[in-house]
Amino acid sequence: QVELVESGGGLVQAGGSLRLSCVVSGRTFSSYVMGWFRQAPGKGREFVAAISWSGGSTYYADSGKGRFTISRDNAKNTTYLQMNSLKPEDTAVYYCAARYLSGEYRYWGQGTQVTVSS
Repeated sequence: QVELVESGGGLVQAGGSLRLSCVVSGRTFSSYVMGWFRQAPGKGREFVAAISWSGGSTYYADSGKGRFTISRDNAKNTTYLQMNSLKPEDTAVYYCAARYLSGEYRYWGQGTQVTVSS
């Protein structure tokens, strides 16, 4: 059984920063590609960022480039999303997800709310 638990969300003013964390249970964390997604009220879930199993490759949606940084610590079974210069349009529930090298994201966390006030 694989469980993903996000934390670090909250209320922040525009221009502020938050760091989200996602802890993954199990012994195969280093096998997973990890991703962050978000879903704003009334909208579909959208990709935010992803990181390869080694951390050597990262990918970002245009909305977060230059502001968001994804990282991982395989020794701690944890992936992070550092979010700087937050905007009200970043308000959403943020989810972490895991997949193997090929295939769709298979495991999902329960989400953490991020609210950015103007």
